[in-house]
Amino acid sequence: MLSTTTAASTQTNRLNTMGFPEQPYPLPAGMHAMPPHLLDIRDDAQIDHDIVHAEPVTDEKNIWFFWTSGYANMHPYTQRNVRAWQRRFSKRGWTTRVLDCDTIRDYLDITDPALFPRAFADGTISGTYAPQHTSDLVRFPLLLRYGGVYADVGLIQIGDLDRLWNETIADPEAPFEVLSYFTGIPDERTLTNYFLAARKNNPLFLRCHKLLLKLWEGQTCTDGMHASPLLKGVPLMGGSFKIEEDGHIINEEEASKLLTDYIIQGQVMSMVMGLVDEEDGWNGPEYIRDHLYGIEFMEGSQLINEFTQWDGRQAFELMSLSVPKAGEAETDEQKRAREVVEGCLAKSFGFKLAHGLILRVYKETLGSLWRKYDGSDNVVGTYAHMLRHGTVYWNQDALPRTLKFPNLEPIKRGPLLREE
Repeated sequence: MLSTTTAASTQTNRLNTMGFPEQPYPLPAGMHAMPPHLLDIRDDAQIDHDIVHAEPVTDEKNIWFFWTSGYANMHPYTQRNVRAWQRRFSKRGWTTRVLDCDTIRDYLDITDPALFPRAFADGTISGTYAPQHTSDLVRFPLLLRYGGVYADVGLIQIGDLDRLWNETIADPEAPFEVLSYFTGIPDERTLTNYFLAARKNNPLFLRCHKLLLKLWEGQTCTDGMHASPLLKGVPLMGGSFKIEEDGHIINEEEASKLLTDYIIQGQVMSMVMGLVDEEDGWNGPEYIRDHLYGIEFMEGSQLINEFTQWDGRQAFELMSLSVPKAGEAETDEQKRAREVVEGCLAKSFGFKLAHGLILRVYKETLGSLWRKYDGSDNVVGTYAHMLRHGTVYWNQDALPRTLKFPNLEPIKRGPLLREE
């Protein structure tokens, strides 16, 4: 049994063990209450047991997470994220798994050079963001072998994943083969790697996997990968911000290189989506035009940050406010917090809590502050708890729309692994 239960989660458990709770918060427009029979509202310990002791893979309705040291060692707020996936989707046939550096061996042969680079097998991945890059390397192999959804533990799921899956990827009459958030304007090609979904052996992810493995050949970290000739023509990420640390300034150009190295998996996906390889029969621009269900990422997964202009402290303070009790007047700040939460619940398919390199730019994010102040994301009666409640007990009336992708000019013509 995990020993990370806070006072807030204890209160939540009390609701769960008493059965389906009464509605503690006003239901936002565009949402409806989930039918009780579709939810798993057992206490946290029982949910955790099922996550840690997941059933063997029997189909493609898999939800994959990865944390290098295992579920029991995750931060409590990210455990709550994962539990919500289990509560929402297990009764609709989805199996939630959190793998780690040991349990990944139960699903994939980490010594197979067609699956993992040598640094993964040897445990020699290095650098400031080694845990993130370790998890990057399991995403494509898991989806290619088993299918399903890969998500970061920092992703709070809001929208109806099961319905979207059934109406897109799982529908033989639908053209869609990949679900993700799309980060660029329609004439760019960038997917987020914190939410990727496909059936097994997906051709886009297969080529992405091959290219990522090639970049990792002989490497133990991603430093400098942005400059690989195999990625020639793909614009670097960022370019609009600098980093200030201890009186030293990293300019926009250097910060862009750092960001691209950090999210090198995203750069790989951009190249494959922009590749035309006639020898391989691959046309990336046509593939994403015809087969990508790409949700616009700001409204779709970053709306709280857009509301607060990436001010993590402001987001934390708004989410920590108490919801007015019956008969109390709503303050201006409470109104703003309510609009943030209602907007997120009604419009966003998910919300990605930001960590990692972004903390070098913004110093604080909602995720970093929830990590710092344990349990602050789950205090009953706050807007944070309203968000938590809504992601389990409510569902959206509508599915998010996909962006349209015109037939863009290729970034590269020629073999995927040939240097230009």
